[in-house]
Amino acid sequence: MYIDRSKTTVNGKTYCRVLLRESYRESGKIKHRTIANLSKCSDAEIQAIELAFKHKNDLETLKNAVQNPLQLRQGLAFGSVWLLYSLAKDTGLIDALGSDRQGKLALWQVLSRAIDPGSRLSAVRLAASHAACDVLHLEAFNEDHLYPNLAWLSKNQERIEMALFKHFYPNGCPDIFLYDVTSSYLEGKHNALAAWGYNRDGKKGKMQIVIGLLCDAQGRPLSIEVFAGNTCDTKTMGPQIQKAAERFGAKDVTFVGDRGMIKGPQIKDLGKVNFHYITAITKPQIESLLKMKIFQMELFDDSVAEVVSTEETVRYILRRNPCRAEELQANRQSKQASLEALLAEKNTYLEKSAKAKVAVALKDVQARAAKLKIDDWVRIEAQGRKLVLSVDQEALDEAKKLDGCYVIKTDLPAQRASAQVVHDRYKDLTLVEQNFRVCKTLELDLRPIHVRLEASTRGHAFVVMLAYRLIQELQQCWAKENLTVQEGIDQLSGLCVTEVIVNGAVQDQLIPEGRPQVKKLLQLAKVDLPKKLRYTGEIVSTNKKLQESRPKRCK
Repeated sequence: MYIDRSKTTVNGKTYCRVLLRESYRESGKIKHRTIANLSKCSDAEIQAIELAFKHKNDLETLKNAVQNPLQLRQGLAFGSVWLLYSLAKDTGLIDALGSDRQGKLALWQVLSRAIDPGSRLSAVRLAASHAACDVLHLEAFNEDHLYPNLAWLSKNQERIEMALFKHFYPNGCPDIFLYDVTSSYLEGKHNALAAWGYNRDGKKGKMQIVIGLLCDAQGRPLSIEVFAGNTCDTKTMGPQIQKAAERFGAKDVTFVGDRGMIKGPQIKDLGKVNFHYITAITKPQIESLLKMKIFQMELFDDSVAEVVSTEETVRYILRRNPCRAEELQANRQSKQASLEALLAEKNTYLEKSAKAKVAVALKDVQARAAKLKIDDWVRIEAQGRKLVLSVDQEALDEAKKLDGCYVIKTDLPAQRASAQVVHDRYKDLTLVEQNFRVCKTLELDLRPIHVRLEASTRGHAFVVMLAYRLIQELQQCWAKENLTVQEGIDQLSGLCVTEVIVNGAVQDQLIPEGRPQVKKLLQLAKVDLPKKLRYTGEIVSTNKKLQESRPKRCK
């Protein structure tokens, strides 16, 4: 049986008829006959009959659907995952990682690091509350899959970095490379790369690793490398020169590094591959050049000055930063006030205690002056049972002579870059410092490091660098918004899918319209939301349960 509808127009008037008909075969021919005229039935009644015909072989399902109506409920968090997934696609990260399972696991490690940084265990818990599997088309996983994935990332790091480099520089290479290093302390002592070294985090008694970050002129990270914790800055420079020349195919480019990074041996290594450099010189080197009359103190001013050394074929860019000079002066005054407070305390004690030794009090104050590094212009003497502080004005004038002064050194010809351009490119090193600040302490929390193996440590640092690439994109998109990137991601995490449930099972996932602020953030990032999301049914859970790791209370 079937419903037969037809329309007929007579004298400008349209007539509709609806018939219930059936088909049958007679003498090998197909014929039709009318069973009932449904023209006077309502549309709802006719639609009900059509629905019954459609499910005539499964009326029980139709009955259950009527008895158990459609249900809607809040599903997994979707907004932040979709935003970062879309950015990863636009920036070439998805293509670089690949579409196999290891590439998708690596992608989730990067996205979870940007959403809520933590250990591999926390990344699995995050996937349980976010639509990671549905968006990434990823099968269920746990923390035991993510640790080997770090080793996979370390093994494929060169290939991935090269793919990302080609995405942003398809026809060449940047003219400028910015390079700097930092250290990251470790809570334990069993990391394969852990060693004692100069700790930039100010953590005493902590072993560390050293991390080098190579960026382009805009501060976009191109490559990250992890070294043992006792590696000095200059030793990390050689691999970067080789990387730029051989892997990235750089020619006649300029490396920018600070005064502790590019020294004599590194300058020679750069010259061997026809690379140029921009760096700075130390305060003792400035004083030495002043004595040699290469340049004079009068050249240090608010605006840049240039001196060309014909003997060394290098250029020196000189400047005095008045703000930095004021900071140093205020710092000296603060240290002197602190020393004077200690001296007053000691004098009070000497006055009240007749048995107190003046020599001991004098030694304590002099030790404090040495610790504050002002003993070269502050004099502490004992006059009877009283300590007296005096300032050697000549020594003080000599100490603050170079306040705010710095000298940049380069072998770039003047026709390639003016003095102001050289100065500005050196100042661009602050972009790398900002990268380290975000990666280590703000949005991405490089530390604490929850891995021990060398490959896992390198993979962990690589994940942080890739996540920062996405954070950097959002910083540019949301630069004019009155919120941080992490606040914006948190807002988008509140956008969840709506699950469509029929007969107790999820049949579909709809994407609701976001709040005005959420819509604005997506528009600024040029990300469009889909209407619906494919439901995979994958359930992510950890092997290690939280209750098992919690200390048991005594009864």
